[in-house]
Amino acid sequence: MVATAATSSFFPVPSPDSGAKNSKLGNGNAKLGLKSKSAAAGLQVKANAQAPPKINGTSVGLATVESGKNGDDMHGPAQSPPARTFINQLPDWSMLLAAITTIFLAAEKQWMMLDWKPKRPDMLIDPFGLGRIVQDGLVFRQNFSIRSYEIGADRTASIETLMNHLQETALNHVKTAGLLGDGFGSTPEMSIRNLIWVVTKMQVKVDRYPTWGDVVQVDTWVSASGKNGMRRDWIIHDCKTGQILTRASSVWVMMNKLTRRLSKIPDEVRSEIEPYFMNSAPVVEEDGRKLQKLDDNTADFVHTGLTPRWSDLDINQHVNNVKYIGWILEVGC
Repeated sequence: MVATAATSSFFPVPSPDSGAKNSKLGNGNAKLGLKSKSAAAGLQVKANAQAPPKINGTSVGLATVESGKNGDDMHGPAQSPPARTFINQLPDWSMLLAAITTIFLAAEKQWMMLDWKPKRPDMLIDPFGLGRIVQDGLVFRQNFSIRSYEIGADRTASIETLMNHLQETALNHVKTAGLLGDGFGSTPEMSIRNLIWVVTKMQVKVDRYPTWGDVVQVDTWVSASGKNGMRRDWIIHDCKTGQILTRASSVWVMMNKLTRRLSKIPDEVRSEIEPYFMNSAPVVEEDGRKLQKLDDNTADFVHTGLTPRWSDLDINQHVNNVKYIGWILEVGC
């Protein structure tokens, strides 16, 4: 009896006469009311709870619990699906992980392409052929790979190919040095005065023609030639063996592109180009012999009706010097 009294003082037992109020829960504001009275002690407990009608935008229903007089009857509707929470609203983690992996693989591939290093030693430097200035800023160096369309029937590069490499390095030298104006290798001061460069003499000595797939290195520099001329020299090496393949030396003078007359080098132009002059001898010993004039009677081969095509002209609106070599080869073959 003592234990029963002590227990009932902390955990009130409802009397048979006291009825538990029904709690009604619906889609609106639901309230749960509980009242407990004890005959031994006047302890009374009240609890109120409110359940939201919607969770994450979805209507939910809670079970209705009714307690009869005997407290042993439980009634309620069918259970509703589990409520949506923050966790089950997140995206599929497997798809997110796959997307991140794809991005990292693509970035790694791009990095490997940028960090690419050739396996062949003859493809080491300047793989894109952009060229650079070396030797105290006086020598321009550029690499070329001999393409399939630059060779002949014997699988070697033609003289036109080599001449195009020489011309390309000469123009890129001017451009890299920051002296390129509007013309074909003209400096800014030359462009103001409508002056262009023309080649008056060129000597080329070929020791060996490169073959298809070879990579060659072309070095070029300029020097003074008389009072109104400029000399440009080239040396072509085999990148794999270091062997000298070709030497070339040329003389350039200025011409007014409007009057088509030769011109002296103005002082303003000279001040632009003289800082790049090297004090060196020609790489090809100058041949002072003069070619005799040819006519229809003295020439071994004659090709008539030759008319310059649009593709034979350069941006200075005259036949490019390399085109003349192509014409000579066609006549002699």
